[in-house]
Amino acid sequence: MTIVIGIIHIIIAIGLILIVLLQTGRGSDIGAAFGGGSSQTLFGSSGSSSFMTKLTTIAAVVFMLTSLVLAYTYSRKGSSIRSIPVETRQSAPAPVQPSAPAQGTK
Repeated sequence: MTIVIGIIHIIIAIGLILIVLLQTGRGSDIGAAFGGGSSQTLFGSSGSSSFMTKLTTIAAVVFMLTSLVLAYTYSRKGSSIRSIPVETRQSAPAPVQPSAPAQGTK
């Protein structure tokens, strides 16, 4: 399940990049930046949303949802390690103490 959501997440991320790059900016001509009398000014009234704007919104929402689902899924997997009781966890072996020198002849 996580792999499928991850694949969808990657496809949507690439698609979102392509959708944003294909769109033209609001001030696409230089005359609009200097008040060239264009009916679509930089901060003026905007018409109905175009298909690309709606597609961008949908892709962004799906991207955010898959991000949240993946973050929740991986945080739950990480917490399963912490739920193991301390008694069953393996600890590092105790360091070996050097033996005392032999007692005897001089």
